[in-house]
Amino acid sequence: MQRSSAPARAADGRPVLDQVNRRLLDLLTENPRASVPELAKAVGMSAPAVRERVNRLHDSGVIRGYRLDVDPAAVGLPVTAWVRIRPGPRQLPRIAELAQRTPQVSECHRISGEDCFLLKVHIPSVADLEDILDAFQLFGQTTSSFVVATPVEPRPARSH
Repeated sequence: MQRSSAPARAADGRPVLDQVNRRLLDLLTENPRASVPELAKAVGMSAPAVRERVNRLHDSGVIRGYRLDVDPAAVGLPVTAWVRIRPGPRQLPRIAELAQRTPQVSECHRISGEDCFLLKVHIPSVADLEDILDAFQLFGQTTSSFVVATPVEPRPARSH
């Protein structure tokens, strides 16, 4: 299956990601709290025009939201692990439901390959992973890896 490389378009058919909108995305990536007047000055446009463009980026789904980034270690969760899960027969929905209900799971991805899920888990200690693994092992085989360092912090996707 080949993905379309057509640019995102607004409801009125205009391209969403022109040069100005790409610059706005760059500016918002650097500072998500930038005001409309700050953005307008940076791109050389009026504030109402920039507000309309940012609203269009939201409405088209290019900007999905703004998120708070909390350091897990600062809130007592210094250990991060990735857990791959290979479900047993007919267990896919149960794993997704359990991941949703487990507060230590910060990410859950359905992936290709022999393992079907990849979870990111934040816990107080290595020993605390045992209870989480036990819960998921009711539905499939788990493989876990602890994060030792993060040389590239999570960052927004960029199209250029």
